[in-house]
Amino acid sequence: MATPSRPLSDKQLKNLNSKPVAIGIKWMSRAQTWLFKKTNGRFGDKFLRGSEVGILTTKGRKTGEPRDVPLLFLQEDRRIVLVASQGGRDTHPMWYLNVKADANVVFQTKRGTLALVAREATDAERDEYWPRLDAMYPDYANYRSYTERKIPILICDPA
Repeated sequence: MATPSRPLSDKQLKNLNSKPVAIGIKWMSRAQTWLFKKTNGRFGDKFLRGSEVGILTTKGRKTGEPRDVPLLFLQEDRRIVLVASQGGRDTHPMWYLNVKADANVVFQTKRGTLALVAREATDAERDEYWPRLDAMYPDYANYRSYTERKIPILICDPA
């Protein structure tokens, strides 16, 4: 597993978990989702360091309404692997809670859309995927160092 390269101070960790940061993440996600969907993935399909982004659609656990969120992903044929990191915040992202309530999801890349069923990775799968996910996006190692929670890895296979 990768070693964190950027430890955060207590003040930085407090800021990471603040309401303003949560609001910033929410609005940046909405903007990226809008751009991705408006251009069918021609724009909004990349994140830091060129990591590829897709759009996960879940069903809101309280409203039943579709909820879209842009996420980094690892693709293996028709399998999509997602990380519920939320930048290393201490709480799980809302999309993860939606998936726990209803595992049927849709994932859109610039190459197409897949209907999938999500599940949490086993410990053995986590051991297999973390090095690959860290190679894809090295900040995942930092995110794991920022929080005490076990950051979920979700494996999404065709429905």
